[in-house]
Amino acid sequence: MPRPPDPAKRRDLLDRVREYVMRNGLADLSLRPLAKALGTSDRMLLYYFGTKERMIAEALAIYERRPLLRARELLKTVGRPTTPAGLRRFIEEVWRQFKDPDVRATLPLFLEIMSVSVFHPDRYGPVMHDIVTEWTALLTSVFRDLGMGQDRARNQATLLTDATVGLLIAPLADDHWDHADTAFRALLDSLEPGWHAPEPTAPGVRDHGGHCLQE
Repeated sequence: MPRPPDPAKRRDLLDRVREYVMRNGLADLSLRPLAKALGTSDRMLLYYFGTKERMIAEALAIYERRPLLRARELLKTVGRPTTPAGLRRFIEEVWRQFKDPDVRATLPLFLEIMSVSVFHPDRYGPVMHDIVTEWTALLTSVFRDLGMGQDRARNQATLLTDATVGLLIAPLADDHWDHADTAFRALLDSLEPGWHAPEPTAPGVRDHGGHCLQE
């Protein structure tokens, strides 16, 4: 019977894999040079992880400093927002954390995965899908705490997630974070009024006097 993989060895490899791809990117990534840099063999990497794509996905998923885990921890620390103003403060803090050096170091890799997943959805498409899905689910739950229905909360979360990803691209290329900050504040200025609006009344709902509010 083959010996099961050593969990400690597996975790160590994942940490070193992540450091390697953060330095070198994905464009020319192949198992043999990677394995050589890690002091192991490509056969051993396949033994532990099955495929290169699965290895990268796991290396990113366990990274304790990734923005999603930071956002979840922030919610636990300060509490979930219950007002639009509180929600804005939470989102502004999430944006600020994107600029922390240890987070910024990972962002080019995530954007590279996004680009590769467009041209090769069979490779890193599931990784990018999971990232977007997790962010959208987290923000949907936060919007639900404001009293929004599921559909409206998901729409707001999708808009905020996609727009934020877009605003991260330019400063990573030109390092003009002040321009991105201004644009991000303008985005929140345009979105926040909609967070105050009441949930639309369902057709046929009547007021206390029995009058139909909407047909």
